[in-house]
Amino acid sequence: MSTIKYRTCHLCEAMCGLAIEVENNEVISIKGHKEDIYSKGHICPKGIALKDLHNDPNRLKQPVRRTEDGWKTISWDEAYDTVEKELKRIRKKYGNEAIGTYTGNPTVHNTGTALTLYDTINAINTKNRFASHSLDSVPVFLVNQMMFGHAMMAPIPDIEHLDYFLIIGANPMASNGSFMSTPNIRGKIKAIQEKGGKVVVIDPRKTETAKKASEHYFIQPETDILFLLTLINELVQRNGIRNSKSLRISDGLEQLKTMVIGFEKEITAPITGITAEQIHQIIDDLIHHDHPVIYGRLGVNTQSYGTICQWLITTLNILLGQMDEKGGLLFTLPAIDYVTLMAHESKMFRYGSRVGDYQEIIGEYPTSTLADEILTPGAGQIRGFISIAGNPARSAPNSQRVEKALADLEFMVAVDMYINETTQYADIILPPAVGLETMHYSFVLHMVATRNTTKFSPAPLSISKEQRYDWQIMGELQRRLFDGGFLGRMKSNFLSRLHPKTKLDLALKTGPYGIWGGRFLKKGGLSLKRLENEKGGIELDEMKPVLPKRLFTKNKRIQLMPELFVKEMEKVKALLVPTNTTQHPFKLIGRRHLRSNNSWMHNLPVLEGGSRKCTAMIHPDDAKHYHIADGEWIEVYSDVGQIQIMAEITDEIIQGTISIPHGWGHRGKDVQMDQAQKDPGVNVNELMDHFRLDPLSYNMAFNGHPISIRKLG
Repeated sequence: MSTIKYRTCHLCEAMCGLAIEVENNEVISIKGHKEDIYSKGHICPKGIALKDLHNDPNRLKQPVRRTEDGWKTISWDEAYDTVEKELKRIRKKYGNEAIGTYTGNPTVHNTGTALTLYDTINAINTKNRFASHSLDSVPVFLVNQMMFGHAMMAPIPDIEHLDYFLIIGANPMASNGSFMSTPNIRGKIKAIQEKGGKVVVIDPRKTETAKKASEHYFIQPETDILFLLTLINELVQRNGIRNSKSLRISDGLEQLKTMVIGFEKEITAPITGITAEQIHQIIDDLIHHDHPVIYGRLGVNTQSYGTICQWLITTLNILLGQMDEKGGLLFTLPAIDYVTLMAHESKMFRYGSRVGDYQEIIGEYPTSTLADEILTPGAGQIRGFISIAGNPARSAPNSQRVEKALADLEFMVAVDMYINETTQYADIILPPAVGLETMHYSFVLHMVATRNTTKFSPAPLSISKEQRYDWQIMGELQRRLFDGGFLGRMKSNFLSRLHPKTKLDLALKTGPYGIWGGRFLKKGGLSLKRLENEKGGIELDEMKPVLPKRLFTKNKRIQLMPELFVKEMEKVKALLVPTNTTQHPFKLIGRRHLRSNNSWMHNLPVLEGGSRKCTAMIHPDDAKHYHIADGEWIEVYSDVGQIQIMAEITDEIIQGTISIPHGWGHRGKDVQMDQAQKDPGVNVNELMDHFRLDPLSYNMAFNGHPISIRKLG
C-alpha cells in the first residue's frame, strides 16, 4: 500500500514542497504539496525529476576505483584507506598546500554536506580551497562585506509588496529567483502587474522573464555599469533621492554625487544601446512608484565590472529609500541564523594564491586559477585533490586546461554520484546517497528567501546497506585527514560524529525562534521534533526592518563608498571612449534553462525538451551577413579555443551578441552518463580566457567575452 511523504525540493533555490507517493521504497508519483507554507502546491519540472534521479542506472552507490581495465567497485574500507594513504603521502612529501579542494553548487543544496563541509575542509588544513561560487556569486559577497560588514548580509526583494521591479541581467523565470528564493515567480510577476505595478527587464536577450515583463530593453553586454551610473546621475539631477532611514545611516552620499558626474544619459546611451528617452522613462517610474526595487544577478555578476555593478544596484536601492523597507529590500531572520553564527568567518583578503597572487575571499581562491595551481611547478603546487559535488571540467573557464591539470595530479578523490567530465580523472569516487534518500533542511537558502519560513524533510526513501550518506563520508574524511594538535583533533573527532539531526536540533533550539533562543512563537519555541510534525513547514515572523542593529560594520553604518570600489572607479571613465581592442567582432553571453540547473541534470530523461537546447543564438542581421541559416552548424572561436555548434536565428538577442548556454559538452572517454551523452551539446567554457576576471572579486567574466563566428562548409 502506498503512502504520501512530504519533502522540500533541493534542486534549485525555490524550496518547493513536494508530495511524494511511495510504495515498497519506490517512487510512484511526485506532485506539488498544496499545504506547503512556502510554495502552496507550485512545482517545476525539476521536482518531478527526483524520481529519475533516484532510478538513474548511472548513479553510483558504492565506491569505485579507476584501474587500467576500467572502473572497479571496491569496499568503503578500501576506498577510505586508499584516500588516507595517498593524501597523507602527498602531504608528507610536499606539505599541506599540496592538497587542494573544490566544492560545487550542490554542497549548498544538500543538508548533510552543508553541515559537515566546513569542518572537513578545515581539518585538512590547506589554503588551496576553491568553490563554484567564485564563478558566479563572489561580487555579491564582496559588496555585502564592504557595505554591511558581512558577506552573507544579502538584501532580498520583498517581491510580494513591491510595485516596480527593475531586473538587470537576471532571469528568475528560469532560475526560480537566485538570491531571491521564491516559488512560482511567474505568478508573482503577474501579481505585480495586476495591482498596477510594472516589471521591467534590462538584458541583451529577450529572456523568459523579459517575455512576461511589462517592458524589455536590450542592452549591449558589459555596459551595465554605465547604465547604472547614469541612473544615479539622473536621480541626483532630478532630486529623486529619498530621505530614508537607510540613507540616514549611510556614509558617503556627497562623494557619490560627485562620482557620477560625467555619466549623463546623452553620453552613455550610444554605448549601452538604451536611449536617453528610455532612461528618462525608467527614472520617472523609479521616482513615481512607491516601492521600486532594482535586482541584478548572474548576468551582472559574470562580467568585467561585476562587483561595481552589484555595488551600484545596492546603492540605487538605498537612494530610492527601499533598503530595509517593506515593499523594498529586506534582510531575512531565519530559524537558523547562519549570518550571526558565521560572523567570525566573514573575512577576506588575508592571504594570496601562489601563482596569480589572487587574494582569498571568505577562505577561497578563484576557481579560474585552479588549473594554474596544479600545473605550475614549485613549493605549494597542488598534487592531491578533493572534488566535492562539483564539475570544474565543465564549469570553469579554459576548461581544456582544467582537464589537463586534473590528468596531471598524483591523486584525486571525488565525492560524487556520477562518473562525469571531472570525476573521470579521479582515482577514487565516494558516492553519497542523494535526493529522496536524504533528509533535508534548506538552512542556507532560507537566508535568501522572500519570507521567513522553516521546513524540515525526513528522507522519504531508505538506503541499502552498501550506501553511505554524505555526512558519513565527510566525517570519515575529517577524522582520517585531520592535521593539527591534540585538542583540535579531539574537537574535530567529536564534531565529525555528530548526527546532522543533532546539529539541526541544537541550531533550531538556540536560534531566534528556538525554545532556548530569545524569541518565541505563539505555540512555543522551535525544535526539530516540532518541525518534523509540521509537514508543510512553519511561517515565522514577517520580514521586518532590522537596521542598524543587524549591521556588522564597526560603526554600525552602511558604507556607500568603500575605498576598494572607489579606486576601481578611476578606470571606469575610460569606458566612455569605446575602442576596438580585439579582432573578434562578437560578444558572448550565457543563458539558463529551467530544466538545466546543473550539468548533471542532463542525465535525467524527464528534463529533456522544452527550451533546453544547446545552440548559439544569433541575430538575423548577423546571420545574414555570414550567410548562416537557422539550424546550420557554425564554428565559434576565441583566442583560447573553438567549438562547433548549431545556429539558432532569433530576433530575441541584440545584434553583435551570441548566446550559448553553460554546463554542456558531455564527452570524455571514461564518462558514464548515458542520457547526457545522447545529446552532449558543446562546452562553451572552451572559449573562455581564465585570466578575464572582475578585478575586485576575481569572479570569472564570462559575459562579454570577445568571439568570432564562421559558417562551416
